[in-house]
Amino acid sequence: MSFRILWTESARQELRERIAFIADRSPSAATKLFEQIVDAVVPASEHPYLFREGRVPGTREIVAHPNYIVVYQVRVDTIVVVQVLHAREQYPPVKAQ
Repeated sequence: MSFRILWTESARQELRERIAFIADRSPSAATKLFEQIVDAVVPASEHPYLFREGRVPGTREIVAHPNYIVVYQVRVDTIVVVQVLHAREQYPPVKAQ
């Protein structure tokens, strides 16, 4: 069984912003990174539990690039990409007390 891949709007927006930032400096590097991040999710459609458990319960994480992590959830027949993070980001975010 192959799972379909669904990107949430917020994950798409995060990816667009990160790629646009890099494209300002190097369009070719941005294109390569975009393809690398998107392609990194594809194996999860065949093997949804292949990647490490996420730091947030119910998620899994793909190190798509040394600096970028894709966070996803496994649903009944869908891989839902919920976030694209830079490796230096505080994740999960610390809640204000």
